[in-house]
Amino acid sequence: MITFPCCKINLGLNVVGVRDDGFHNIETVFYPVPLTDVLEIKKMDERFPCRGNIDIHVTGDFEAGSEDDNLVVKAYDLIARDFEIPRIHAHLYKRIPVQAGLGGGSADAAFMIRLLDERFRLNMGNAEMERYAAMLGADCPFFINAEPAYGTGIGDILEPADDEDGNLDGYWIAIVKPDIAVSTAEAYKALTPRQPYKNCRLVVRQPIETWRDELSNDFEGPVFKVHPELQAVKNQLYAMGAVYAQMSGSGSALYGIFENAPGNIADTFDGMFTAVMKL
Repeated sequence: MITFPCCKINLGLNVVGVRDDGFHNIETVFYPVPLTDVLEIKKMDERFPCRGNIDIHVTGDFEAGSEDDNLVVKAYDLIARDFEIPRIHAHLYKRIPVQAGLGGGSADAAFMIRLLDERFRLNMGNAEMERYAAMLGADCPFFINAEPAYGTGIGDILEPADDEDGNLDGYWIAIVKPDIAVSTAEAYKALTPRQPYKNCRLVVRQPIETWRDELSNDFEGPVFKVHPELQAVKNQLYAMGAVYAQMSGSGSALYGIFENAPGNIADTFDGMFTAVMKL
């Protein structure tokens, strides 16, 4: 059985407070984007020699870390603790850039939970799958439904973000990921939590032409200071006609929203990962 874990962008991201546990409370709108990895699972023959209950093979354009750190493996182990499921082979093909702020690893984990539920008829339901996903990462629950959502808390409390039509339906997105690694921990240290001038969910419900002046990502300030090349990418996306451009998460991927399919993205950002698709 096969599935296609999608990535996400953040439409605005505001760090609004520090929690007693040391984590930060945020406000953001998660938006799914049809740039996907590919995840396939098959039952493992009982005669197959394997040191664990899941045999994972990772291929594609990007590495996904060691097997011990792989969130797909952790998702399997988490579900196997509470349900009787067979040993499996898993093949993960990576097309979503890593360390990009696009949530690729979280998507793989959440879609693994969904895949196990469907393949082995566990009948968990979305609420229970979200509960398991939250044990693997703050943005993992979003990918259980993978629909636009307003995230608060550490990103794990989800509410509807927009009406059923959606502000971005029919627009085009260009994603640009320079070969830069951003330290999320250092970016958080450089931030002073504050309430935004206007809540990002309210802004996202406005016409997109208003977003440039009112929809912000608090991480851009400290990250652009350390990596001015990322600021240059954002500026170039606007110069190419983007209606709105922003860094996703804590970076280092940036995206531009266009009314029509943008041209020359790959040539303009030569040497960087780029993807263009319709939303």
